[in-house]
Amino acid sequence: MTVIVANDTPDAIRGMLKRWFIEPKPNVFVGTLNTRTHGKVMDYIKRNSPAEFGMLIISSQPNCQGYAVERVGPCGCLGRKPEVISGISLVAESWVEAENVPF
Repeated sequence: MTVIVANDTPDAIRGMLKRWFIEPKPNVFVGTLNTRTHGKVMDYIKRNSPAEFGMLIISSQPNCQGYAVERVGPCGCLGRKPEVISGISLVAESWVEAENVPF
Protein backbone atom coordinates (compact mmCIF):
# COMPACT_ATOMS: atom_id res chain seq x y z
CA MET A 1 0.00 0.00 0.00
CA THR A 2 1.13 3.53 -0.73
CA VAL A 3 -0.11 6.77 0.83
CA ILE A 4 0.83 10.10 -0.74
CA VAL A 5 0.21 13.43 0.95
CA ALA A 6 0.79 16.23 -1.56
CA ASN A 7 0.81 20.03 -1.57
CA ASP A 8 -1.40 21.72 -4.20
CA THR A 9 -1.33 18.89 -6.73
CA PRO A 10 -1.23 20.14 -10.37
CA ASP A 11 -4.07 18.82 -12.55
CA ALA A 12 -1.76 16.70 -14.74
CA ILE A 13 -0.20 15.00 -11.70
CA ARG A 14 -3.61 14.55 -10.03
CA GLY A 15 -4.94 12.88 -13.19
CA MET A 16 -1.95 10.53 -13.28
CA LEU A 17 -2.35 9.62 -9.61
CA LYS A 18 -6.09 8.97 -9.97
CA ARG A 19 -5.35 6.15 -12.41
CA TRP A 20 -3.97 4.00 -9.57
CA PHE A 21 -5.03 5.71 -6.35
CA ILE A 22 -8.21 6.86 -4.67
CA GLU A 23 -8.33 10.39 -3.29
CA PRO A 24 -10.29 10.15 0.00
CA LYS A 25 -9.41 13.74 0.89
CA PRO A 26 -7.98 16.52 -1.33
CA ASN A 27 -4.27 15.92 -2.02
CA VAL A 28 -4.22 12.57 -0.15
CA PHE A 29 -3.86 9.50 -2.38
CA VAL A 30 -4.10 5.86 -1.25
CA GLY A 31 -3.51 2.75 -3.34
CA THR A 32 -1.71 -0.54 -3.80
CA LEU A 33 0.79 -0.82 -6.64
CA ASN A 34 3.26 -3.48 -7.66
CA THR A 35 6.92 -2.50 -7.46
CA ARG A 36 7.34 -1.77 -11.16
CA THR A 37 4.25 0.46 -11.44
CA HIS A 38 5.14 2.24 -8.19
CA GLY A 39 8.59 3.10 -9.57
CA LYS A 40 7.22 4.34 -12.89
CA VAL A 41 4.55 6.51 -11.25
CA MET A 42 7.08 8.08 -8.85
CA ASP A 43 9.54 8.71 -11.70
CA TYR A 44 6.80 10.39 -13.76
CA ILE A 45 5.82 12.62 -10.84
CA LYS A 46 9.42 13.64 -10.12
CA ARG A 47 10.11 14.43 -13.80
CA ASN A 48 6.92 16.40 -14.45
CA SER A 49 6.21 18.25 -11.23
CA PRO A 50 6.94 21.95 -10.75
CA ALA A 51 9.67 22.97 -8.30
CA GLU A 52 7.22 24.14 -5.61
CA PHE A 53 5.27 20.84 -5.66
CA GLY A 54 6.02 18.66 -2.66
CA MET A 55 4.78 15.35 -1.36
CA LEU A 56 5.31 12.85 1.41
CA ILE A 57 5.17 9.18 0.32
CA ILE A 58 4.72 6.27 2.71
CA SER A 59 5.00 2.88 1.00
CA SER A 60 4.90 -0.74 2.11
CA GLN A 61 8.41 -2.22 1.97
CA PRO A 62 9.94 -5.56 3.00
CA ASN A 63 11.96 -4.14 5.90
CA CYS A 64 11.73 -4.41 9.69
CA GLN A 65 9.16 -1.60 9.92
CA GLY A 66 7.13 -2.75 6.93
CA TYR A 67 7.18 0.70 5.30
CA ALA A 68 9.45 3.40 3.90
CA VAL A 69 9.05 7.18 4.06
CA GLU A 70 10.16 9.39 1.17
CA ARG A 71 9.88 13.14 0.73
CA VAL A 72 9.92 14.91 -2.63
CA GLY A 73 10.31 18.68 -2.76
CA PRO A 74 9.05 21.01 -0.05
CA CYS A 75 6.35 19.07 1.79
CA GLY A 76 5.39 21.72 4.34
CA CYS A 77 6.41 19.48 7.24
CA LEU A 78 7.00 22.48 9.54
CA GLY A 79 10.54 21.60 10.57
CA ARG A 80 10.01 17.85 10.69
CA LYS A 81 12.75 15.96 8.93
CA PRO A 82 12.44 12.30 7.92
CA GLU A 83 15.68 10.43 8.58
CA VAL A 84 16.84 6.83 8.29
CA ILE A 85 19.07 5.76 11.16
CA SER A 86 20.38 2.19 11.20
CA GLY A 87 17.72 1.22 8.65
CA ILE A 88 14.82 2.57 10.73
CA SER A 89 12.71 5.48 9.40
CA LEU A 90 12.27 8.23 11.98
CA VAL A 91 10.91 11.76 11.92
CA ALA A 92 13.02 14.32 13.76
CA GLU A 93 10.86 17.09 15.18
CA SER A 94 13.78 19.03 16.63
CA TRP A 95 17.11 18.56 14.89
CA VAL A 96 20.48 19.30 16.44
CA GLU A 97 23.32 19.37 13.95
CA ALA A 98 26.45 17.36 14.85
CA GLU A 99 28.61 20.44 15.40
CA ASN A 100 26.12 21.80 17.97
CA VAL A 101 25.83 18.69 20.14
CA PRO A 102 26.92 19.47 23.74
CA PHE A 103 29.62 17.21 25.24
